[in-house]
Amino acid sequence: MTATLTTPADAVDAPAHRDGNVLRWLGGYTASMIGDSVYYIALSWAAVQTGTPSQAGVVMAVSAVPRAVLMLGGGVIADRFGPRRVVIISDTVRCAAVLAVAGLLFLTGPGLWPLAMLALVFGTVDAVFLPAVGALPARVTSRGQLARVQGMRGLGIRFASVVGGPLGGLAVAVGGAAAAFTFAGLLIALSVPLLISVRLRELPAGDGAGEGAGAVDGAEGTEVFGAGYGGAGEAVGADAGKPGDRDERVVGERGERSVHERLLGRGGGAGAAGRRGLVAGEGGKRVGRRGGRVGAVADHGERVAPEVGGGAVGPGGAAWQDLVVGLRYIRRHRVLAPLMLAIALGDLGFVGPLNVGLTLLADERGWGASGMGSVLAGFGVGAGAASLLLAVRGRVPHAGHVMVYACLGGAVAIGALAFVPGVLTAVGVALLIGLLAGLSGALCGALLQTQADPAYLGRVTAVASLVSLGLAPLSMPLSAAAIGAWGTGRVFVASAVVCGLGGVVALCARNLRRAELPT
Repeated sequence: MTATLTTPADAVDAPAHRDGNVLRWLGGYTASMIGDSVYYIALSWAAVQTGTPSQAGVVMAVSAVPRAVLMLGGGVIADRFGPRRVVIISDTVRCAAVLAVAGLLFLTGPGLWPLAMLALVFGTVDAVFLPAVGALPARVTSRGQLARVQGMRGLGIRFASVVGGPLGGLAVAVGGAAAAFTFAGLLIALSVPLLISVRLRELPAGDGAGEGAGAVDGAEGTEVFGAGYGGAGEAVGADAGKPGDRDERVVGERGERSVHERLLGRGGGAGAAGRRGLVAGEGGKRVGRRGGRVGAVADHGERVAPEVGGGAVGPGGAAWQDLVVGLRYIRRHRVLAPLMLAIALGDLGFVGPLNVGLTLLADERGWGASGMGSVLAGFGVGAGAASLLLAVRGRVPHAGHVMVYACLGGAVAIGALAFVPGVLTAVGVALLIGLLAGLSGALCGALLQTQADPAYLGRVTAVASLVSLGLAPLSMPLSAAAIGAWGTGRVFVASAVVCGLGGVVALCARNLRRAELPT
């Protein structure tokens, strides 16, 4: 168990790029991402050297299955035990697994099985790691700085992708796969002490946004689904009193707060109060799952141990119920529901053309590998510029509108890429795509962070990650097959239409279109 440092919720905020706490988080996150890049290069090299190309492909694909299947469960774990603890444990496990395989490679030639097991472990841990990483920014900074933090995170990702590949290739060239695995493990290990030193912020009552801590069910809005953990080690889940009981209290390090006031407000919500269960009735009467009380005890604002009907719930049943409540929360949220659909359509239309489609387009036009690399570099520069803009500016006025029009503009640019006459023009169009897609993606992430109640962020991030990392890659083989049948121009236009539909969905969703980032 790791110690948890907390910062009062009402502390004076420094800009995120000057906040040592945020910078420690960013340093740990970036080190972990660079380690990931080096790991994948080492794994692919070791697999190719050990087996046939088809066997190497199977090893590289092994991690995708558990990541996709277990992602939603990983969101439940992040919400239940706290994102910081989950990220630290995940990085520790990944580091140990990578160094263990590195030791085997130094001592002997272990064959493909250890590599496949390592890929399986990585994929399983990623299913927990990714939702926790997405939920952690809300615990290290204030809501007003979350947009800037999303930009800084984007810069960290871009930096890791730029330096990770060369570092991994250099490590392989110098010492082979064993040295590359060792280097990857050390980079991941570097993130652990940095994350341990990060202080978590308390989550004040009413920290949720939009629909608040729970989705409102029914025409009269009398049923609230709340789940979450309290801030700074609050004890939560006290016995329910009579309907309308105003004396029920939650006692924490910052004193007593009235639970009654949190349960009746749509924006305040039970999630921010660390409440797990169903809340019904105008007087705040709580109806627990399966007719019992749902209690929870927060360990430094992170660990939550639910109880139902006065007894402990089995892990499987409790996790399934938390997942159902989280999915219901997203489905009934007036901003998150259309935002998830917009993200899904955008990723489905974007991933195929900018991966497989661009390779086939470059081959068709005779641009060669250098031309394709230049186009990809243009995209990377544009996406990095968008992240830098958000990191420096900190807030984009009319964020919902900007996100919508950036998505629509990016869709038009994707369709135009297949019809440009030369490589220089293609680089310019790719730069525009990167800028618009990077801006819309960063704003989508910032809106997810600020609109979702912190108690649900793990599950919200899990759904978004499942769409981006589990479903969107399916468009790559489909894009390749479609290009072979109908040509690059038609497929790029079709992909642009799919991306544009994401913008149309956001444009038609009034609450999403008018969403603002907090000041």
